[in-house]
Amino acid sequence: INEAKKKIERKETIEKALPENNVKLEKAKNNIEAIRDDIKTKTTENNSLEERISELLTKLTFESKEKAEAEITTLNQSAEKIQKLAEEIKQIYTLGVEIAIVVGGGNIFRGLTGSQQGIDRVTGDHMGMLATMINALALQDSLEKIGIPTRVQSGIEMDKVAEPFIRRKAIRHLEKGRIVIFGGGTGNPYFSTDTAAALRANEICANVILKATKVNGVYNDDPKKNSSAKRFSELSYNDAIKLELKVMDSAAFALCKENKLPIIVFEAFVAGNLKRVLLGDTQVGTLVSDVLTQLD
Repeated sequence: INEAKKKIERKETIEKALPENNVKLEKAKNNIEAIRDDIKTKTTENNSLEERISELLTKLTFESKEKAEAEITTLNQSAEKIQKLAEEIKQIYTLGVEIAIVVGGGNIFRGLTGSQQGIDRVTGDHMGMLATMINALALQDSLEKIGIPTRVQSGIEMDKVAEPFIRRKAIRHLEKGRIVIFGGGTGNPYFSTDTAAALRANEICANVILKATKVNGVYNDDPKKNSSAKRFSELSYNDAIKLELKVMDSAAFALCKENKLPIIVFEAFVAGNLKRVLLGDTQVGTLVSDVLTQLD
């Protein structure tokens, strides 16, 4: 009997609570519906935002179409020049000489030019170093496609794409008949790739620096602006520094002078020029050393 009384009391308690629970359930349902509506609204807003972003990206891409086409043309021209240069290098590689190459990056970006446009000088120089690495990898690819074993060493840490510069390792690569390409400049801002060339040449005990440029040697004036400008067949370090000739910077000249390392400046993109310089043709380029200066 007592147990039956307890069950009756529990039933009465539950029946009394039912209206209150129904109210709570109805509120819960309303809350769920409100949340669902909110989610739908936000999803619609997000979809709209995605559409706006997609449209913006499309505009950014196609508004730069002409510039992009111009840049592709420039890159194609650079690739052609690099391929021609690789063929020139192959001609002297077959002669059995050890070859190390320092590449510039002026066709892509110059740190000094960047600083004139408002970019921080150090940042600009770092960007220039990355540009030299692009050229170094491109030249490596071109050389290896024509059967020449090549290694790229970088002045800045870039271990996924190139070895770090290690002097003994570079010399060992050369002894094994590999061409070594030095990218990344010296790895420090404020130093040009000319200085990097002088530094690396001295570090690996090179016999000569062959400075490839757009003109056939060093002139007493800009030959593109002055048709009567005369070429130096031979030029002393002191005169190169004193006359402030822009073919290389003074730091590079000074480093070569201190270590008596001769420099031959010649025009790069003339077929056969590199081989002619190496074989001692005095009609090609300008010899910079401790000799007396001579004009043609």
